[in-house]
Amino acid sequence: MRFSVYTIILLLFSLFAFSCSGKERGAKEYLSEALTAYNEGNYSLSKLKIDSIKVLFSTSFDEINAGFSLMQDVRMAENKRNILFCDSMLRENYIQLNEMLTKFEFVRDIRYQEFGEYYPKVYPHQSSISRNGLRSGVREKGILFIESILSGATVKHNKIKVTTGEGNFAESLSVTSNGLNYRFNTLNKSYEIVRYSGNDENGVAQFIHTFQDDPVTVHFIGSRTITVVLTDAAKKGIAHSYELSSLLLNIEQLKFEKEKSEALIRYLESREK
Repeated sequence: MRFSVYTIILLLFSLFAFSCSGKERGAKEYLSEALTAYNEGNYSLSKLKIDSIKVLFSTSFDEINAGFSLMQDVRMAENKRNILFCDSMLRENYIQLNEMLTKFEFVRDIRYQEFGEYYPKVYPHQSSISRNGLRSGVREKGILFIESILSGATVKHNKIKVTTGEGNFAESLSVTSNGLNYRFNTLNKSYEIVRYSGNDENGVAQFIHTFQDDPVTVHFIGSRTITVVLTDAAKKGIAHSYELSSLLLNIEQLKFEKEKSEALIRYLESREK
């Protein structure tokens, strides 16, 4: 059977029209599903459907444009929900914080400190200078620090290791920076004090928090190694500091997420004007 040129052209046109019509229906279905997901609060699925329209139906311009408009609504709703979540979590965290701060003394010298530091009351910061061991504190924004104090022996230690009798251990990194690793002498004694925070602390506080009910030994590592068994008060003070640090850092992260969402909402509102 032979087909005329006219018949072939007609068939091709029909196939093309059917193909375009099928694509258009597919794009509309995706857009409808995106709208349904948006109304149900499933913003991740809604964004996925909107993005798929551009990929799968690149010539469905009406649906693509409608998807773009819907995407602005999705982002607006998503960020508003995030702000509500952050506010809710912040309220709970501040209740915990008020209770936890009763275990700490806040110290700030306004002459040279922009932010203060929290010291656990169970292991007083000032009197701890006379004891070999570890003391701890938390900066106002949540950064935890541990200080190793060694008096009466000169080993020039710059790192510590904490161990349990079962062989569990954690070890700090070496601290060599001036101001974080310092030594001084009085008429009667020599002192070495090293501060570990951030990466230098390397999980020592978390380790002590985990094993606070077990005997824990601290090893002062320098030209030689000296060991001291931590007192219950020292372990409890570090455990309290670890908990406060975790809470304050979580509060700071929630505040950051809330501020980020508020900034995105302002941006989206500016585009609508």
